[in-house]
Amino acid sequence: MSAVIQSISVVTLTIVFLKIPHKYFLYFSSQFFQTMSSTAGQVIRCRAAVAWEAGKPLVIEEVEVAPPQTNEVRVKILFTSLCHTDVYFWEAKGQNPLFPRIYGHEAGGIVESVGEGVTDLKPGDHVLPVFTGECKECAHCKSEESNMCDLLRINTDRGVMLNDGKSRFSINGRPIYHFVGTSTFSEYTVIHVGCLAKINPLAPLDKVCVLSCGISTGLGATLNVAKPAKGSTVAVFGLGAVGLAAAEGARIAGASRIIGVDLNSNRFKEAKKFGATEFVNPKDYNKPVQEVIAEMTNGGVDRSVECTGNIDAMISAFECVHDGWGVAVLVGVPHKDAVFKTHPMNLLNERTLKGTFFGNYKPRSDLPSVVEKYMSKELEVEKFITHTVPFSEINKAFEYMLRGEGLRCIIRMEE
Repeated sequence: MSAVIQSISVVTLTIVFLKIPHKYFLYFSSQFFQTMSSTAGQVIRCRAAVAWEAGKPLVIEEVEVAPPQTNEVRVKILFTSLCHTDVYFWEAKGQNPLFPRIYGHEAGGIVESVGEGVTDLKPGDHVLPVFTGECKECAHCKSEESNMCDLLRINTDRGVMLNDGKSRFSINGRPIYHFVGTSTFSEYTVIHVGCLAKINPLAPLDKVCVLSCGISTGLGATLNVAKPAKGSTVAVFGLGAVGLAAAEGARIAGASRIIGVDLNSNRFKEAKKFGATEFVNPKDYNKPVQEVIAEMTNGGVDRSVECTGNIDAMISAFECVHDGWGVAVLVGVPHKDAVFKTHPMNLLNERTLKGTFFGNYKPRSDLPSVVEKYMSKELEVEKFITHTVPFSEINKAFEYMLRGEGLRCIIRMEE
């Protein structure tokens, strides 16, 4: 016990010396209290927001969370956020319904215990869960050009762990399904080690948790794939959270003009905070929006990033880039029956069309550096966070998103 008290004292002095806000002391002290509680290897009973059926409010239940098995990690979630993907699969419109289920995939937490074979994470580490992974062994992981891991690529239909095909969640013996390998709407969750990014313990988890999905996707689409040069022109199609993150990437890259394209003109005021300099609503013109943008920019923009999933927007994003050097990046996920059509001359005239997945970030290797962009004040995360609710009021986060209010709602697990 004296050793634990001494360790806590050292951490307290370190926090005072570094002038870390007092509320973040919880992130450090919880490491030691977790060690004292000796939960490793045991079933943990905790609260989780369970979706029992499609479109119905989540219910806060007491669930049992089994210990991690081989290559698995049990994480104490401190903050989580609601992403549109959670809502999409919760509504189960056109998707395979899989219930009861624990949703959630944007989050920040602390490692509680690790399973056999886990060597690069330990109890107390601060982590961001990610819906896709990095096994570091497959051809994709070894490639410098891809982040689409063969083993841990997103699978929305799988509700169990890879190791044994079983769930780590249960209520009175009844299995509760996982979601995209993360299930962060639970005070504790079990995740494959390849889907966890170890980050700077000084980073405030109530802010950087939003970097584990949509914000990094949009940011990376611009910085890693479109790669606009300083002074270039960029068009961003769709000004939701992902599109605004793409605009933020263009701002960071030093683009001279950032043209926001959206059917909702009310979004432009918010988009200015993320670097947008101009706004185009396709409904305001009687010609294709790609022609409007080409006229505005003397032949087309240098780069475009499409973040809607609408096939017409995808075509417009490609056709609005300048011939000879223009690059269009598709981020949004289209309807399964959608078909991309454009004249072959648009390609022969040296326009480039690219796609991206999670902004081409490798979760374990690259996400820590995105957090450091925030820590160095290069990336502004706070402006994405528009609401905060306690875990007991998680359904309010769904209401905000369904009404189109705000960008990201942070859910505090500890009340």
